[in-house]
Amino acid sequence: MTVKSAGVCAIVGAGDYIGAAIARKFSSEGYTIVAGRRNGEKLAALQEEIESTGGRLVAKSLDARSEAEVDAFIEDASAEGELSLVVFNIGGNVNFPIAETTERVFRKVWQMACYAGFLTGRAAARKMLEQGSGSIFFTGATASMRGGSGYGAFASAKFGLRGLVQAMARELGAQNIHVAHLVIDSAVDTEWVRSLIIERAGKEALAKTPLLDPASIAETYWMLHNQSKDCWTHEMDVRPSNETF
Repeated sequence: MTVKSAGVCAIVGAGDYIGAAIARKFSSEGYTIVAGRRNGEKLAALQEEIESTGGRLVAKSLDARSEAEVDAFIEDASAEGELSLVVFNIGGNVNFPIAETTERVFRKVWQMACYAGFLTGRAAARKMLEQGSGSIFFTGATASMRGGSGYGAFASAKFGLRGLVQAMARELGAQNIHVAHLVIDSAVDTEWVRSLIIERAGKEALAKTPLLDPASIAETYWMLHNQSKDCWTHEMDVRPSNETF
């Protein structure tokens, strides 16, 4: 693996776990981080952490469902240097029986998990086509591959995102832009997930539940970003060794 020269890593959906882990990893490798999330002030602690180690993180409030805001976010990121990587990391994981799924819920989940991915991917592609290179990565989920009971809204959005990524990979690969989709086929180790497991099954169940470390996901993105262009991965599924699938 040949490590690419540092540039700018822009993260749409820079939450406290996967997004933050990606920011830490790429910052440690010399990348400038431009991080966007709905409430940008929540990035203050991560910004302080990264800058305390000599890195640079530009924190921005971002509604990824807004065409104007996404375009401006990518434009601002590219002003920080060569736009080496853009990560779309927005979820929208909700569970409702189909009869109780409102039009508003379905529409908002689609906007967050699919439409926002289109806006991000398009803006990133436009900039990377100009510079002649780059990586655009999308975080998927089990719901990207199969619909589960109660996940009609989430699965339909994630299915749509996966289709978008496949089309982009085929279109942009020959133009030196690496497009990849990472299917996270497991629960991710977050405070919310741990609380949910304890609430549903008790503390003893926590130790037996397979959980994916966000830092491990970040390492996978780092590996994908540095793949040789003669051996690019366009989709990868990841899970703990003790996860059933």
